[in-house]
Amino acid sequence: MKLKWLGHACFLITADDGTRILTDPYNAEVGYKLPLEDADYVTVSHDHFDHNSVANVPGSPEVIKGPGHFELGTVNAVGVPTAHDEQGGAKRGHNTAYCFDLPGAGETVRICHLGDLGHQLTPQQRESIGEVDVLLVPTGGTYTITAGGAADLVRQMRPRVVVPMHYKTDVLSFPLSPVTDFTQLMGRADIEFTGQPSVTLDAAEVKALERSGDRPKVLVLEYTR
Repeated sequence: MKLKWLGHACFLITADDGTRILTDPYNAEVGYKLPLEDADYVTVSHDHFDHNSVANVPGSPEVIKGPGHFELGTVNAVGVPTAHDEQGGAKRGHNTAYCFDLPGAGETVRICHLGDLGHQLTPQQRESIGEVDVLLVPTGGTYTITAGGAADLVRQMRPRVVVPMHYKTDVLSFPLSPVTDFTQLMGRADIEFTGQPSVTLDAAEVKALERSGDRPKVLVLEYTR
């Protein structure tokens, strides 16, 4: 399977059979280039312009919004209700964390995209999300959990692989913190600045990694479009 970061909270997830899922499409105000890439399915974590701009996705993808269970081709998905802030959504509204079960060669890898999560997960939310292999976590603060909050969440969820998102880059127009605020807090982790926007994940290799809150594999993708 392949994971490509298009900037902000937008990823193109391509399953082994070619099923394409695009998360949280943005508009031109965000600073990243448009149009986005073709996809079969689009998930929207919440209705803010930097996450719900489905019109910028070419073609006619099926759009998934809100909590529930979904079949995205060969990929089973679950949307777990969360909030955009620490007040149950009173300040910024609600947010949906999406988990995708991608079938591999005898293995299923669970990728979890947390959207604009603004709080620590409750035990019930963690149970609904389940054991995560690859965690896509916001780290830039301001509108989401902070870098420290993201590090705390990693320790609680114990994923095998962590991919930071929603942080400050040279082209982003928002006042977020840089990804290094997060990586500096993950001192015992295996941190790799890939220098590339995409990575190919082998299901067996991911499953062979230790499930750890202190020493996960952290992949920092680089926006290059």
